[in-house]
Amino acid sequence: MKLLIQPDDGPEALLSGIRNAKKSIEIVIFRFDRAEIEAGLKAAVGRGVSVSALIAYTNRGGEKNLRKLEMRLLAVGVAVSRTADDLVRYHDKLMIIDRRLLYVLSFNFTHLDIDHSRGFGIVTRNARFIQEAVKLFEADTTRKPYTPTLDTFVVSPANARKVLGAFIRKAKKELLIYDPKIADAGMLRALSERTKAGVEIKVIGRVSKQNPGLEVRNLAKLRLHTRTIIRDRRQAFVGSQSLRMAELDSRREVGVIVREPNVVNGLIKTFEKDWAMSAVGENQQPEGNLKEIIKELVKELSPLNPIVKEALKEAASQTGSASLNPQEVKETVKEAVKEAVQERVEEMVKESLEGS
Repeated sequence: MKLLIQPDDGPEALLSGIRNAKKSIEIVIFRFDRAEIEAGLKAAVGRGVSVSALIAYTNRGGEKNLRKLEMRLLAVGVAVSRTADDLVRYHDKLMIIDRRLLYVLSFNFTHLDIDHSRGFGIVTRNARFIQEAVKLFEADTTRKPYTPTLDTFVVSPANARKVLGAFIRKAKKELLIYDPKIADAGMLRALSERTKAGVEIKVIGRVSKQNPGLEVRNLAKLRLHTRTIIRDRRQAFVGSQSLRMAELDSRREVGVIVREPNVVNGLIKTFEKDWAMSAVGENQQPEGNLKEIIKELVKELSPLNPIVKEALKEAASQTGSASLNPQEVKETVKEAVKEAVQERVEEMVKESLEGS
């Protein structure tokens, strides 16, 4: 089992898994703008790997990009399915390679999450985790009910409230938590009960209301995106669900509970570093920090980026008439690329503000 830490590890572990796939790749996508991952999926199809993508029916501000991604993947031979709309959101991030290697991620396949945000991922060959992930993937792809059979594979809304509540209540000495916003009344009660029992609780993120006994700090320098709970320095939950009612009861979210020492120790080391650099107070991201992130992301947009590439294709189709002069062509292309970039920047700002 391996721990991925973002932004330190970047996309390489994901790309390596895709490159090494021999038979199949199954990937669940909520947000996506990584050209190199898209190219890797295309190359996998080219060498005979069966690639299946399950894409969220919606996300805040990015539906148009999801639909364009579906079209691009279909065009290169990826089997594309769309999630149902029975839940508020399908927010999980999974990748299964050859049904032998599983990636459970707290981060999306985006520049914002991988390059500029604190996120974690678990890479495992654990057969029970893989079996459960395949069962979930097949259920959501075919829009059939999913029934959990493994308490360490945490799925909202199927078993997350029960499993995470029990995980918190079993803490004896310490809980170290990353969470953009803890707001669920039941989970807040569970945390309060633990503090009264003498458990030390540190939170990097936000808590919706005053909760005596909880130490709460901002995450410095990076955007906070992971949802992680480390219990008594022996076990840890890493996933996509915050301790909020919607993410426990109304959305598809996925995480795992692990006890491997190398993973738990890596999480503790990162938490302690982030805690030492963080400041006490409400987790309001500094305006300047967000502006710097957006500036960096705009720099990363290039003709190789699928967003700009798609805009250029659309512009070219609009300028097919021989009656257009070069200046008109230039203006049409400029406008199409400008619109595509503006749309994506607006989407990233919304994503950053909602901590999705």
